Amino acid sequence: MHEGASDSPVNAALLADVPAFVRGLTFADLPPDVVAQARRCLLDLIGVAAAGSRTSAAKIANNHAAMQFRSAETEARMLFDGRRASPAGVAFAGPPLICHAFDIGSTKSLPWASSGWNLTGKETYDTSKLAADTFKILTSDSTVLVHMETLRRATLYARTNHAAAKELFNALTAATKSASSGAPPALYYFDIGYLAESYKQWLEEDSNPARGIDGYALVKQALQLRGDDPQMEFAAALITLAGPASAHDQHVQKAKAGGKNDPLLARNLASHFMGHQGQTTAEVLTKPVASGASKP
Repeated sequence: MHEGASDSPVNAALLADVPAFVRGLTFADLPPDVVAQARRCLLDLIGVAAAGSRTSAAKIANNHAAMQFRSAETEARMLFDGRRASPAGVAFAGPPLICHAFDIGSTKSLPWASSGWNLTGKETYDTSKLAADTFKILTSDSTVLVHMETLRRATLYARTNHAAAKELFNALTAATKSASSGAPPALYYFDIGYLAESYKQWLEEDSNPARGIDGYALVKQALQLRGDDPQMEFAAALITLAGPASAHDQHVQKAKAGGKNDPLLARNLASHFMGHQGQTTAEVLTKPVASGASKP
C-alpha cells in the first residue's frame, strides 16, 4: 500500500463498514495500481481460457457439458464455445484429471503451496528436478490415488517447463521397459497412461511429448496386470468421463463397490467435483455419458 493510503476515504469506509463500502464503491474510487492489476488478471484469465479451448480435452468436456448439463431455469454460455449449459455444466467444462485435486491425506507428493487445484504463479519449486522427484515418489508408494495426484501436480508444473515435461515422459516410458525399475509393472503402465491422458488435457498439442499415445489403452493394460484395484478403476472412470459409455459404467461400478472397503477412495468419491459445492465426484461419474461425446 502506498504512503498515505491508510488515510484515504476509501480505506476509512472499508474499515468502518465493509458492506457499505462494497455497495458504494465505484470504478472512479479505485487506485490506479488496483485497476492495472485487475486488468492484468482479466487478460491472464482470457489468455489461459483461449489457449485451453484449443485442446481436444476442452472440446470433449464442452460437448459433455452441452449435452448432459442443461437447465430449464438458468443457463450460461461456455467460454470460447458459445453453447449454453447450466452453471454447474459451465463449471464442469474443464479438464477433469487436472482441475480436480485428489485427497491423499498426509502422504508425500510433489510440493504444493496453493489452496486450490492450480498453481498460484508464485511457486519456487525447481522444475528441472520434476522427473527425478516424480519418479522417486511414484516408486516409493503403490497407492494409485497418490500416483494420480502426483501426476496431476507434475502436469501442472510440466506446462511451465517443456523440457521437464519431455524428461518426465521419457523417464516413465523407460521404466516400462526396465525389469529393475523397482515398482510393480502394472503401476508403470498406469503411470505412463495416466500421464499421457493428463498431458492431453493440459498441454498444447505442439508441446505435448505424449501426443498420439492412447493413455487409456495403457491404463486398461495396467488393470489387467493389477487385477482388482478400485482406485485404478476410479482413474479409468475419470479418463472415460466422456466415453466410451459402456466401459465408463463398468469402471464406475467397480470403483464405487471398492469404495465401501477403502476409506481414502470413499473420501474422494464423496468430495465435491472440482471443488464446487454441487455434485459429488461419485454423482458426476454416475451421470449418463453422452453418445458420441468422445468424438469432438
